[in-house]
Amino acid sequence: MEISHQELIEKIYTYFNERDIPKVLSFMSEDVLWPNGWEGGYVKGKEEIKNYWTRQWQEVDPKVDPVAFTRDGDGRVIIDVHQVVKDKS
Repeated sequence: MEISHQELIEKIYTYFNERDIPKVLSFMSEDVLWPNGWEGGYVKGKEEIKNYWTRQWQEVDPKVDPVAFTRDGDGRVIIDVHQVVKDKS
């Protein structure tokens, strides 16, 4: 059974919301560039992303759910999300 792109992305978001870093990272390339929306700038590579998320999740509790999927003119998938970030306290 083949999984659609949308189903795959939804699964990855589920892993993110479950804080399963190894599963989320398994879908990324080694040289992935990830926006650091919490501290600013970018982090590069799986190890930096793991460290970033570990620091971030000690302070805040984000939940991100995809709500819409579209493709742009270059064939890239654009995902609209609903995100709620709670303070750990």
